[in-house]
Amino acid sequence: MATGTLYTYPDNFRAQKILIAAKYSDAKITVVQDPPQFKFGETNKTKEFLSKFPLGKVPAFESSNGICLTESNAIAYFVANEQLRGNDVAAQSRVQMYMNFADNDILPAACNWVFPTLGIMQYNKTNTEQAKGDIKKALEYLNGALKTQTFLVRERISLADIAVACNLLILYKNVLEPQFRAPYTNVNRWFNTMLNQPEFKAVLGEVQLCTKMAQFDAKKFAELSGKGDKKKDDKKESKKEKKAEKPKAEEKAASEAPPAPKKDPFADLPEPSMDLDAFKRCYSNRDTLTVSVPYFWEHFDKEQYSIWKCEYKYPEELKKSFMSCNLINGMFQRLDRIRKHSFAVCIIFGKDNDSTISGIWFWRGHNLIFERSEDWQVDSESYNFTKLDVDAPATKKMVAEYFACEGEFDGKKVLDYKIFK
Repeated sequence: MATGTLYTYPDNFRAQKILIAAKYSDAKITVVQDPPQFKFGETNKTKEFLSKFPLGKVPAFESSNGICLTESNAIAYFVANEQLRGNDVAAQSRVQMYMNFADNDILPAACNWVFPTLGIMQYNKTNTEQAKGDIKKALEYLNGALKTQTFLVRERISLADIAVACNLLILYKNVLEPQFRAPYTNVNRWFNTMLNQPEFKAVLGEVQLCTKMAQFDAKKFAELSGKGDKKKDDKKESKKEKKAEKPKAEEKAASEAPPAPKKDPFADLPEPSMDLDAFKRCYSNRDTLTVSVPYFWEHFDKEQYSIWKCEYKYPEELKKSFMSCNLINGMFQRLDRIRKHSFAVCIIFGKDNDSTISGIWFWRGHNLIFERSEDWQVDSESYNFTKLDVDAPATKKMVAEYFACEGEFDGKKVLDYKIFK
């Protein structure tokens, strides 16, 4: 039975699965989440905290025998019992599969859909519709998995059920209205079973399911962010005006024309000379500064590839670091089709409620890669991209720092980072 201290902040959804797992295993967990004992953004930046948890992330867990862990899935696994983890390798593997599914397939889409309705993220129609589609796909998958079984892994509750249910919670509470969730009868049955378990109730309390799908409230967002998003609104209005001015005859002709076959966006470029997959394998498995960066410059073809720096245009929107991580994850998901032609490191600098996002990209071609397809322009418009001189010493230094996610960065402190590879 695990014992120890969990450092977090109030209502941290990532901590819920840890605390529920602890209830099942009778683990004795002391939660430290309120000032003056713990203040997120300050306590987790202190020298004492960083000596135990160098990345400053929360939830963070210190066991009674001195084991220090971050990453909510790892902590949940540590405080769980054998039943929750799985009794054999096959069950354990399936538990890990569903926990990864919860974080990689459900959570980013859930945040992109729900956060704008809570006023903590700017609304983007394309992103929201994409998120709805991703959630439908996830629910269909779960509905099939639960068609012939009560729980996700065999016939007892496991960490798989806990992780997936916790990541679905924000959806069921805010946007999965009865009509939307009606087709997923097996998921609904299973989710309600989870909510009625004593261990879940002890952590979550009584959960009220959504009766009407929450919508974006521009006024709420403006109040929470401190000011409205005038730049984006002006841009949207400009686009609307241009569309309104388009002659009706032209619109009719366009609507009646047969869809043009999609061509390869990179058809105008020669076959790539750089083995991008080989570089990505090197980057993933070897030391960054001593091996991966030299490998990059040795194989980089400046005639076929270009290097760019990006800066997020609206830092005033950025609140919690996990929201910024979800913002970047969402962009990476929607750009999946350019993954084999590009590589990027995006870093969140600063601290919660006072942060920026910037990154280094390289890709095939010497123009903005996003201009090659309208489908790739959803997120790029929120960033300023600057093409770098690949022969300049400053570029060499910048590439090394960003690839390693450590360096001077003009005095900015790394809060978190995401890799597109």
